[in-house]
Parts: sequence; C-alpha cells; structure tokens
Amino acid sequence: MSNRSLFIAAYDVASDSRRHQVHRAVKAYATGGQKSVFECFLTSLERKTLLVQGRRLINEREDRFALLRVEERAEPVLLGIATPPTDPRFYYVG
Repeated sequence: MSNRSLFIAAYDVASDSRRHQVHRAVKAYATGGQKSVFECFLTSLERKTLLVQGRRLINEREDRFALLRVEERAEPVLLGIATPPTDPRFYYVG
C-alpha cells in the first residue's frame, strides 16, 4: 500500500470557468470537503500532480491555490456542536 498523507486543498478563483476546472481537479483526489476547501489523502506523486494542475489552471495575478499538509499527530480542534471524526485513517475501494 502506498504511503499517503492528509492535505487540505483550498482555492479562491475569480473566474467561473477556471474555478470549475480547479474544482474538478481537486475533487478527483478529495475524500471530503466543502465549497472550495477539501481533504485529500495524497501520495507524493499525487501531491506533485495536483500542484502542477493547480498552477496550470489558475491565473496567478487573480487566483489562489494552496495545498497544506496536515500534521498527523495533531488532534482536531472542534468548534460549536462539532463531533470528533470517526472515519478510519484510510478507505479501501475495490
């Protein structure tokens, strides 16, 4: 099994057409998220591929794209009525 790490992919894109393209690229790797922020369990190659796609799709003067690694040892911070995650570390689809 490949070694995967949790990343947060986030974007702020001014153009509707570019935003839809970035959304499709990120959703291909996402396990969950909302609007323009998604959780992605990525291998090193997938991370590099998504970064290249993000750079290619955005206009660097108008848009933003971030891919942030989440420290695995960190405990989640819950606000309001949020409940702790109960998902397993990885999913098997086969």
